[in-house]
Amino acid sequence: MEGMANRTWILAPLALLACAITTRVQAAPAAAGAELQNRTIQAFDRYVRLTEARLNGTAPFLWLDGLPEARRREALQTVQRKELLIERLATKENGRDIDVPDGLIHHWVGTAFVPGVTINDALAVLQDYNEHHRIYAPTVAASKLKSRDGDRFTFFLRFVMKKVITVTVNSDHEAVFRRPAADRAEGWIHSTRIAEVENAGTPGEREKPIGDDGGYLWRLNTYWRLLARDGGLYIHCESVSLSRGIPFGFGWVVGPFVTSIPRESLTFTLETTRKRLERGTR
Repeated sequence: MEGMANRTWILAPLALLACAITTRVQAAPAAAGAELQNRTIQAFDRYVRLTEARLNGTAPFLWLDGLPEARRREALQTVQRKELLIERLATKENGRDIDVPDGLIHHWVGTAFVPGVTINDALAVLQDYNEHHRIYAPTVAASKLKSRDGDRFTFFLRFVMKKVITVTVNSDHEAVFRRPAADRAEGWIHSTRIAEVENAGTPGEREKPIGDDGGYLWRLNTYWRLLARDGGLYIHCESVSLSRGIPFGFGWVVGPFVTSIPRESLTFTLETTRKRLERGTR
């Protein structure tokens, strides 16, 4: 990640919605706990290094601009109709899938287009960390800017999501941003601490030991790119997260969180951001 150390990036904490989490059960028993293993972390870190090498490389600034021409035209028409383009990605090593023992990596990319807005308009929303619990409610239940040093930010978010079970997670994140050209900005965000919350909102609330919990969200990286073009702003969000695998016999509980929720969360994030920016232009 040496290349990353020499660059600064734009944060969008809402991107953290690109994955979800778990603790309490509603009408369903919780799956057995999971323990984050060193080999799982190492596999995720290798996946991230290869993903970030691509982002640091010569690929087009927007993912959709790298599609075959016919598919690219179709994708541009889709987002310009105010629809979202959401796709699953997979980073490979020498053409092969990267094995992640005792874990699953969830890699998604989404693009939205908002006519008539600027990069500064988007940054004003994305960096308003103290207000994210209002902007992105009910998924973000609490938010707080912890520090800012130039273009580097640290912040706290509490996520709550329901799908078969109710999920509450406390998370800390670090992000930096940069503007490589007048028509674009890009950003990386990395979680620095993720803890599941048990009995959230009650006198018995407590955080579970980090890495020894339900295993629904162990890591989360999010990569954002903003491009002013075609009379508006393209908003690109790519997320890479790590969770446990699906334990035998609990697929009906765990499965929705480690399969459908990452995509649904990214969709919610982009759609909410798009609508917020559209309201600001009226």
